[in-house]
Amino acid sequence: MNDALAETLETQTTFALGGDLTVRRIGYGTMRLTGAPEDRRGTTATIWRTARDMNDRDELIDRLRRAVELGVDLIDTADAYALGGGEELIAEALHPYEGSVTVVTKVGVARPSPTEWVPLGHPAYLRQQAELSLRRLGVERLDLLQLHRVDPAYPLADQVGALKQLQDEGKVRHIGLSEVTVEQIEDASRIAPISSVQNLYNLSNRASEAVVDHTAEHGIAFLPYFPVSLDDAHAGPLAAVADEVGATPSQTALAWLLHRSPTVIPIPGTASATHLAENAAALDVRLTAAQFAKLSELS
Repeated sequence: MNDALAETLETQTTFALGGDLTVRRIGYGTMRLTGAPEDRRGTTATIWRTARDMNDRDELIDRLRRAVELGVDLIDTADAYALGGGEELIAEALHPYEGSVTVVTKVGVARPSPTEWVPLGHPAYLRQQAELSLRRLGVERLDLLQLHRVDPAYPLADQVGALKQLQDEGKVRHIGLSEVTVEQIEDASRIAPISSVQNLYNLSNRASEAVVDHTAEHGIAFLPYFPVSLDDAHAGPLAAVADEVGATPSQTALAWLLHRSPTVIPIPGTASATHLAENAAALDVRLTAAQFAKLSELS
């Protein structure tokens, strides 16, 4: 290995979202902080109700507070999580935030049943849901409001325009998108400044490679959801690199994302106190150029 490949890559630990909202580059996705413990795992989780058992709810509140204690200052949620219950849980745990926590929420998906996630981009609906998010979170302005999904039934300009109207009214600081293409980002940027994009992206699923490159080029935050999701073919090489750097495979997968682009802010979600601490510590994991290249070759 030559000296260039042996060099440890440097990682910026913070990013100025929207140019003026500095956050640490490991966030906390709260989608799974709903329902009963046995209902939070796997692809069948409905994300439909808030925790009913008070002891369990208290544990989830403690988890959110512990995340902040660990230095996590970006909390991701959506109005669709437990029909707004996710936002209420965050407010109960962290309000009044005191300027130390950035809450990211999303509007644009209706939940007519526990198994349905239906894009709904009617501009009046988006504005109404944003108003409800303001009330549930107990704030006068949302730090970052993202369009949860683009609804093909309405022009993208109208959907982004609804968020821009809220921004002009002082109710939204920054605007973002979720599950979009480069072309949609460019179209939306003609209506309003786009500060973030939240797409599925991890070592095993790189369908959004072009979006990662585009956001990096334009200084847009990229918040990969499900940032740690690995198939069997990747487990061995990842474990080998993790062993070399003295980290867990999950931490190493997050470190790869952090090195992938300076605007990437992973938002791993967990209800486990152990995994929460592990994820937060991934910000300190350093990869060499060779290790990063080895992981990048997995596909």
